[in-house]
Amino acid sequence: MSEAIKVDIWSDVQCPWCYIGKRKFEAGAALFDGNVEVEYHSFELAPDTPVDFDGSPVDYLSQRKGLPVAEVEQMLEHVTGIAESVGLHYDYDSVHQTNTVISHELLHYAKAHGRQLDMKERLLKAYFVDGRHVGRIADLADLAAEIGLDRDDVIRALTAHDFLADVKADVAQASAYGIQGVPFFVIDGKYGISGAQDPDTFAQALRQAHTEKSEEKNK
Repeated sequence: MSEAIKVDIWSDVQCPWCYIGKRKFEAGAALFDGNVEVEYHSFELAPDTPVDFDGSPVDYLSQRKGLPVAEVEQMLEHVTGIAESVGLHYDYDSVHQTNTVISHELLHYAKAHGRQLDMKERLLKAYFVDGRHVGRIADLADLAAEIGLDRDDVIRALTAHDFLADVKADVAQASAYGIQGVPFFVIDGKYGISGAQDPDTFAQALRQAHTEKSEEKNK
């Protein structure tokens, strides 16, 4: 299994199912026991969100979806329980609802410096677990510095929006694929898997892609 299977993942930093799906995919990739190359792509669930939303995630979801507060609280309790089942400790009381476009620009910056996967994990943990702000340049630069990226250069790149075109290209590609929700996984450019599926589902898709790749190579 020397040749890697490429997996493209569309995801948003403030998507609770994306972090859960990341853990389930990682478990599936471990079951597959082969080489997997992962690249994350930008998807904005709520591009109209202000950088500093005045209110809690409960307020935001209640307003956006037109749902009673009690129902939203129940939804968040449900997703928090599922997150716990994969080892993630969501803290919605501390979450800063924000606009994520600049965090996606940071992910592209990190990719250009060979650290995209580390940056993605740090951003998700920052948002859902640590109560950090992921919509402001200074806060993002602090998170980038934590994984060893150059804080000053991150500020320069994000201020100049060096990677905004890459974010827009990802969003356009998602639209072209018909992706309407995330997480969305594209395995070897062939198979689309939507949502935080069980690890076995990911492992099976990876094995199938590997088998087909091997058969094509041996033709």
